[in-house]
Amino acid sequence: MTHKKAFIFDLDGVIVDTAKYHFLAWKKIATELGIDFTHEHNELLKGVSRVRSLDIILELGNKEASQEDKNKWLTQKNEDYLSQLVDMDSSEILPGVFKVLQFLKENNQPIALGSASKNARPILEKTGIISYFDVIVDGNDVTNAKPDPEVFLNAAQLLNVKPEDAIVFEDSVAGIQAANIAKMISIGIGDETILHEAQYIFKDFTAISQSFIEDLIKKP
Repeated sequence: MTHKKAFIFDLDGVIVDTAKYHFLAWKKIATELGIDFTHEHNELLKGVSRVRSLDIILELGNKEASQEDKNKWLTQKNEDYLSQLVDMDSSEILPGVFKVLQFLKENNQPIALGSASKNARPILEKTGIISYFDVIVDGNDVTNAKPDPEVFLNAAQLLNVKPEDAIVFEDSVAGIQAANIAKMISIGIGDETILHEAQYIFKDFTAISQSFIEDLIKKP
């Protein structure tokens, strides 16, 4: 295919299901603080930074904390989260993702990661798919968290593709909003009642046909 588009993937909940590990690590912190933290609350943390996630949890419990305590909990959460990733391998890749990555690579389409995670690179290495990504922009590379479009705009720029020629796969409301603000095509992966702002929504990558991807590439 002669057309070139930028395909930008979020990480957590899109490529791998690390969202469950984040939830467990945050719930442990919340429980220690006497805050009831549910799966519904966890939806508020999707696509946002670690620092903002802690602030949201503290707000849920109507609690205030010193910066020293916040730093301690942020470190504790990350160490707990990373300890759960030690045995991670390719089996953690969500259904249908590898097939889409392969098709894009075979058709010479630029691929980027655009994630708030600061652990993106080791996760991609552990799952054996880091070579599929031409560009990786993660939480270490940006100043502003989604819904600010910085992470996606940086990825498109590094791929030398205009924002309007970029396609974003996201599972969070903040991520979909960031893609829309950037004037990119937004594709929600997950619950359509939550991701209704996306231009297209699929329950997972197994529901995305090859012809749909081909149409995106050919789209003027």
